[in-house]
Amino acid sequence: MDIDFRNIAYLETGNIKQRNIYRLIHKYNILQRLHAYSPIVVGTIPINIDIETSDVDIILYTQNFDQLEMKLRHDFSQFENFLLERIAKNVVVCSFSIGVHLFELYATDKETEEQNGYLHMIKEYEILQAKGEDFVAKVRMLKTKGVKTEPAFCQLLQLEGDPYVELLKYQIRNT
Repeated sequence: MDIDFRNIAYLETGNIKQRNIYRLIHKYNILQRLHAYSPIVVGTIPINIDIETSDVDIILYTQNFDQLEMKLRHDFSQFENFLLERIAKNVVVCSFSIGVHLFELYATDKETEEQNGYLHMIKEYEILQAKGEDFVAKVRMLKTKGVKTEPAFCQLLQLEGDPYVELLKYQIRNT
């Protein structure tokens, strides 16, 4: 099944957590507020390998970090656990909670469809489609033990080296 992850409509008919996230994003106009920054929801929730502690990851693109920081403060500082950090010259991370759900916004000066968060999610989705539910269960099990997503995939696929690089190089073989 092909999904256009740039459009969150797929969340509306997903599992309970995906439907809840969809409702929150719409209720608080999160993507509409961020529209100028080409937002994409990425990570484990869209591809259904999230665990209880998984956050809602949204990537953004900007060339004007000062303007984005002002926008994030204006639009999201009223939410619980609001935190805004410029972790590098060209990287801003903003997090906040809505109920039990933690949102993390990650902005850089790279187009969203070219960012690793998006590219990793697409590759992981392709692998999950090829490998099936048993593989999904193994990924979730490793994640509950504290293994990050990309290293979990690489462990299961027996890939050596930097998991964030090797995962993108992985070729799915039709068997």
